[in-house]
Amino acid sequence: MDTLLIIVNIVILLALIFGLYMMQKKHVKFSTRVFAGLGIGIVFGIIIHLLYGTASDVTTKTIQWFDIVGSGYVKLLQMVVMPLVFISIVGAFTKVNLTKNLGKISFLGIGILLVTTGIAAFIGIGAALGFGLDGIELQAGDAENARNEELVERVATVQDMTIPDQILSFLPSNPFADLTGSRTTSTIAVVIFASFIGIAYLGIRRKQPEQAELFAKIVDTLYAITMRIVTLVLRITPYGVLALMTKVAATSDYEAIWNLGKFVVASYVALIAMFLIHLIMISLAKLSPVTFVKKGLPTLTFAFTSRSSAGTLPLNIKTQTNGYGVSEGVANFVGPFSLSIGQNGCAGIYPAMLAIMVAPAAGIDPFSISFILTVVLVVMISSFGVAGVGGGATFASLIVLSVLNLPVAIVGLLISVEPLIDMGRTALNVNGSMVSGVLTAKVTGELDEKTYNDKHGLDEVAEA
Repeated sequence: MDTLLIIVNIVILLALIFGLYMMQKKHVKFSTRVFAGLGIGIVFGIIIHLLYGTASDVTTKTIQWFDIVGSGYVKLLQMVVMPLVFISIVGAFTKVNLTKNLGKISFLGIGILLVTTGIAAFIGIGAALGFGLDGIELQAGDAENARNEELVERVATVQDMTIPDQILSFLPSNPFADLTGSRTTSTIAVVIFASFIGIAYLGIRRKQPEQAELFAKIVDTLYAITMRIVTLVLRITPYGVLALMTKVAATSDYEAIWNLGKFVVASYVALIAMFLIHLIMISLAKLSPVTFVKKGLPTLTFAFTSRSSAGTLPLNIKTQTNGYGVSEGVANFVGPFSLSIGQNGCAGIYPAMLAIMVAPAAGIDPFSISFILTVVLVVMISSFGVAGVGGGATFASLIVLSVLNLPVAIVGLLISVEPLIDMGRTALNVNGSMVSGVLTAKVTGELDEKTYNDKHGLDEVAEA
């Protein structure tokens, strides 16, 4: 009987996928198809949850088959992330306009990411204090105890790590190993390696212009091929979002979410507040925040459902260039850097909230100005090297709590609501990246405002 029900669920998913495919055939806009996949996935997932529950074999095995579409889509995007990070950074140096503003672009792009992370930390602290969150009140169940046991090993890798040790971990002693993503800091290591190649190119261009020109053509060709792969993968975004959202809605522990409701609400209040600050920054640059949101929604929707900033990178860069009119040089520079630096949600709001929540257990007054400023500073420094994949927030929190000599067990106590909060955090990470790209391009004259204001700029992102 269970096998029959699983087959029925698979057939329904295939029918829904076919419906989205027919929408594409009828030239329904890309963004509309993405939101259709999101909405249908939520409804389908809730139905599965209500009919079978989260622990039944039917739900478990159904989701395993659905993962072929959902997790398979994420894996395809992750497949191209490291090549895209590498070729984007190298390609950024070969762009004539970018090399003239390289110092300014580097300073602005990274500076905006760090400043917004500091602001996000303040907001996370405000939310924790405003809602009166207290880590002592959290109770550990079987799942939480198991989670804490898993974290023991991870804690050991970071609790004795000094800031100099952390900086050293960024350096690529074996860049080819880092291209495989072998370390939590592999992404920033690849960025550093690619930057060295770019700087070497600039030197060669002055002394051996013919060789430099040939290298630039090779890089441009590789970049074009990589982006074509990205385009092919992005075409299946609506189907991936459908499967991913179905899984989230079908497997979420709604009772645990209810029990930790105050923390969930406080987290999303902080996330929304930071999102509004992003829009204020866009407005101060004399750009339409409404246009920014409309063009960014498909990208943010995927970030929300996939919980992977790295997996969203291809769509992030496409949105910046095709949707907002950011030059390829700036988008290719800021996008990859944002995977490891200044993630507003995972490395900003979340660690700051946890630090405030466990401070009383360590005999520290969470309202102390000196403690708050210390938390913000540590959060900003620790935001370097945080992996842009699921689990990045956990790693960032372990670093911050360890540096501040605070109890780390709270990280495991929130496992039941981690997926729900992580969706919002990831969307905020990606939004911060796009804000940094747009503002950097605006200040350096690398923003095509005609493209930014074009209402149809992003509809063809996955159709090209």
